[in-house]
Amino acid sequence: MAKYKLVILRHGEGAWNKENRFCSWVDQKLSSDGIKEAKNCGKHLKALGFEFDLVFTSVLSRSIQTAWLILEEMGQEWVPIQSSWRLNERHYGALIGLNRAEMALNHGEEQVKIWRRSYDVTPPPITESHPYYEEICNDRRYKCTDVSQDHLPKAESLKDVLDRLLPYWNEKIVPELKSGKMILISAHGNSSRALLKHVEGISDEDIVNVTLPTGVPVLLEFDENLHPLGPHQFLGDQEAIQAAIKKVEDQGKVKSAEK
Repeated sequence: MAKYKLVILRHGEGAWNKENRFCSWVDQKLSSDGIKEAKNCGKHLKALGFEFDLVFTSVLSRSIQTAWLILEEMGQEWVPIQSSWRLNERHYGALIGLNRAEMALNHGEEQVKIWRRSYDVTPPPITESHPYYEEICNDRRYKCTDVSQDHLPKAESLKDVLDRLLPYWNEKIVPELKSGKMILISAHGNSSRALLKHVEGISDEDIVNVTLPTGVPVLLEFDENLHPLGPHQFLGDQEAIQAAIKKVEDQGKVKSAEK
């Protein structure tokens, strides 16, 4: 019998997800499909009887918008939301804005997979010459963080994401879980993968093969010591979820017409 339950998810599809570009810390709203994904997620969670007490998001709009739409569909708009940069997507540095399939054509699919999925490989850092440097580094939301802007990342590996996420998990989220609250985390592909790696003890090698599609809720169940009672569960139509996972995995491959 589970003592604690937690639902995490990658936000609904954003405009750059649709364009197969590294979005990272560039702020994006949801696409029309992403809005549908978030609403359907809310409908499904409501049908399953979930009642949330607290929601955590990143400070990026696609994460927050997803949470709003889910709560609206569930009739739980009043549930408090807390946002932190520590739940942000991985900072992809100089790769931000680039198309994954084009990069696979230029650099090889294996190199793109390493950049996207490996645990401790950091891409080249963003520099002042990057077209999105000013937009990210001068964004007002990062003047309100618990670290100075000088100490915010310029590029991150998945390991770096976990390192900056863990203090927030341990100090903010875990106490709320242990107090008995039902929590939803509306985050991103890599911040969610990092959290799964930590709580489930997934190895550095195996985390490469963990893929999260947009807008699909993931259930974690824990015992009284916050040890997982089993592997994470995707909630929803399993065939559709597997198709969505394959779609994400194929983003880093050369398009058939280009091969």
